[in-house]
Amino acid sequence: MSFLRRTFTHPFVSALLGGALVAAAFLVALGAGWVGDDDDATAAPALSSLPAADTGPDDQSAVNKIYEATSAGVVYIEADGVTDSQQELSPFGGPPQQGTATGSGFVIDEEGHIVTNAHVVEGADEVRVTIGEDGDPVSADVVGADPSTDLALLDADASAGDLHPLPLGRSSDLEVGDPLVAIGNPLGLDHTATAGIVSALGRTIDSPNGFSITNAIQTDAPINPGNSGGPLFDAEGDVVGINSQIATAGGEGNIGIGFAVPAETAREVIDDLLDDGEVSQAFLGLTGADITPEVADVLDLPVEEGVLVQDVVPDGPADEAGIEAGRAEAQIGPGAMKIGGDIITEVDGEPVDSMEDVIAAVEDREPGDDLEVGVLRDGDEETVTAELADRPDQATP
Repeated sequence: MSFLRRTFTHPFVSALLGGALVAAAFLVALGAGWVGDDDDATAAPALSSLPAADTGPDDQSAVNKIYEATSAGVVYIEADGVTDSQQELSPFGGPPQQGTATGSGFVIDEEGHIVTNAHVVEGADEVRVTIGEDGDPVSADVVGADPSTDLALLDADASAGDLHPLPLGRSSDLEVGDPLVAIGNPLGLDHTATAGIVSALGRTIDSPNGFSITNAIQTDAPINPGNSGGPLFDAEGDVVGINSQIATAGGEGNIGIGFAVPAETAREVIDDLLDDGEVSQAFLGLTGADITPEVADVLDLPVEEGVLVQDVVPDGPADEAGIEAGRAEAQIGPGAMKIGGDIITEVDGEPVDSMEDVIAAVEDREPGDDLEVGVLRDGDEETVTAELADRPDQATP
């Protein structure tokens, strides 16, 4: 049913499509190369319309206290006209019901703006939201959506008295083992709370349009179809993530592995959507595989770390800069790997240990910026300059 579920069983294929969740054998983050920039991450403007996150002591609030304090700001979403194919890409948006997709969201300001997943509302003819547990459905407009981060911003036709904004917290402060609470509408059961912990941080997951979402939060809090777009809270009751995907072992439903887009990413995307209704992200246009000592030994590579270029998007920035893709295929464990391409060793003079370093460098740039890429080709070191472009609507396999 889900995009993640399909690719989860084929890690190498998942990587080529835009960012591996789990890599086969020695492959990590293969395909995260055409990643985007959420504008200037070092100078993201403060969101005056968003309430500030609580900076109080780290008290381990009980689930019921978090629910009491936040549930009024959680939203049930119905989107008419979302196609079956879009639902197929939906990691866990509710199944189509007579052409209606269901999901979750949350209020961020007193003007009626609501955050949800892009895959919940993309292509919808009409969107309705029910705010709080006892509210009536009201219409909502899609202000903008960014499939690359699977985030969307709605504007609900609701009165200020019905709106209970929820604060965006800091996912960067999370540590593995921290408690988390998810509130949403799994299987159409509105305002369901589930609890768990941070299972892992810094995960890379696929977006609906095939690009990579980095720094995702992994949690064992039970998440099911219909939780899409709902908030993931920390112990302070701040939103630290937007629930977006689940992994399954061949069936439907929760197996204790869920993923949320981090609040830092959401903050920057929301800013852009509030300002312009769209998000501008940089694009390099290549896929790559991490080089480890094991990979270097098997393939007889001259270095034990870096990125082995797999594919280059024709006429993209990497291609225009002269970066060369792999030309032959080698079998490594259960997966395959292209060999004979350039090895990326540096980006802007900084050593590259993995594809995550390339991702981070592109995410710190804007379209039109130059990126200096150090490559090793046939034993010779070379530096090329790639002028980053605007990210296309769809990743090229």
